[in-house]
Amino acid sequence: MENTTLTHPPVAYACMLVRTPAETAFRAFADPAVTTRFWYSKSSGPLVAGASLRWEWETYGAAADVWVEEVREPELIRFAWGNAERPTVVEVRFTGRGADATFVEVRETGFMGSGAEVVSWLNDTVGGFTTALCAMKAWLEHGIELGAVPDHHPA
Repeated sequence: MENTTLTHPPVAYACMLVRTPAETAFRAFADPAVTTRFWYSKSSGPLVAGASLRWEWETYGAAADVWVEEVREPELIRFAWGNAERPTVVEVRFTGRGADATFVEVRETGFMGSGAEVVSWLNDTVGGFTTALCAMKAWLEHGIELGAVPDHHPA
């Protein structure tokens, strides 16, 4: 197999239309009391600018350190996370589509490593955020806790 060299910095991207106002979609990401219903299982606090947080996915025995860089309610949340020596930056945008819908976009940048490592990391990231957005949609639109994130990689 040929070794591939990346010629542009890669960007992981996932998106979803959620039929709820932008303020509600924003709160779903910013407030751990809501976020734990569809994404991570524990957080040390809400997403506010300047916060240093710890998120946990107890099903997997996994955790991530999170450094909140910017919050503009109800439009944008930007944070760095992961390994302090190799953090990536996640930007979540909330674009209202009328009074009762929001287009949620997640972009992650800053991936480092070999081409194969970066492609694998991108694949996991896009799959993870897509799963979280689908679970968020089910929760906000229908009040259904899908359990999609814990079931994404069953033991």
